[in-house]
Amino acid sequence: MGAARGGDEQAGNTDIQQRPRRRDARDNRDKVIAAARVRFVAEGLDASLNAIARDAEVSIGTLYNHFPTRETLIGEALLERVEESVRSAEAALRNPDPWAGLVEHLTMLAESQSRDRGFTDICVRSLPPESPIEITKLRGHTLFHELIARVQESGALRSDVDVADIGLLLWAIVRATEAVRVQAPDAWRRHLGVLLDGLRADAAHPLPGTPIDHEILSAAMRLGQ
Repeated sequence: MGAARGGDEQAGNTDIQQRPRRRDARDNRDKVIAAARVRFVAEGLDASLNAIARDAEVSIGTLYNHFPTRETLIGEALLERVEESVRSAEAALRNPDPWAGLVEHLTMLAESQSRDRGFTDICVRSLPPESPIEITKLRGHTLFHELIARVQESGALRSDVDVADIGLLLWAIVRATEAVRVQAPDAWRRHLGVLLDGLRADAAHPLPGTPIDHEILSAAMRLGQ
């Protein structure tokens, strides 16, 4: 009986020791994610992992223990932002006014990209297709196609534009106003207004050429980061 009690006490002490270690590991993981989000917002997805580890007050080895690759860290840090964009698309599709829904969604995307360089990058960067963030992005892309088709069917959106056209124009607005973001943080709003007027069907003139292929567009955006 005495030996049994001693064994129980030893097991209990081991469990008590392990719990703080597990808590410390969770805390370190959370600190890395929080630090990564801050760095990605300011610097984009190529931000220094060493700097992220310093900000989180952990070693670079600890960072890699939790996130073996940059992609796994990006997937954790950006998933919530991508989920927000999906919810915005869902809300736009529920809006009884198709044009108003499109305006709200494009405004949300432009504002998010103008304030978060990491979100801008993840819109055009591909992670492993089985990752939660890529699955979520695919859902958002599908909803965006549905949104564009719905607004065109309503007659409010010109019929000769597609998702690639609108995506490139939105990206151009964000990148073009990036240089004056400190002096004029809301400059993108004025340019988005011009874009929205250009998308209206009632003032459209025929466009030359054809829309850019989606794969070509994605590659060009990645090069432009």
